[in-house]
Amino acid sequence: MDQKGIFRSIAERTGLSREESADVTRAVLEGLAAQLSEGEVRHLAVDLPAPLAAEFQSPNRRRPEAHPVAALDFIRQVSDRTGLKAVDARTGTSAVLRTLRETLGEEDYRHLLGQLPDEYATLGQAVV
Repeated sequence: MDQKGIFRSIAERTGLSREESADVTRAVLEGLAAQLSEGEVRHLAVDLPAPLAAEFQSPNRRRPEAHPVAALDFIRQVSDRTGLKAVDARTGTSAVLRTLRETLGEEDYRHLLGQLPDEYATLGQAVV
């Protein structure tokens, strides 16, 4: 799926505008990259469209080890980055995780979740 396809998928799942969907997608990817180990970020970026992969792999987000954040704190961070209400940030985060699951495939998605707190798995399965 290309970048526009990802943004369109998020918009369809959430009811957010395409611009808001693009913002929430970038915020979630940036936030995930800050939590994941450098190796995991490199591994996952291979399956992302080039513009999103470049943002995902930004050098200022690289850490040798994972630094997970609780899901509620992460949703607050997404809300702060995007200016969306918390409920829209949660819905957007869930939609991005579900889209990542489809884009990455089950095995790579499990690797991503393996570096995050357990509540991310539930967040990624939420009905949007």
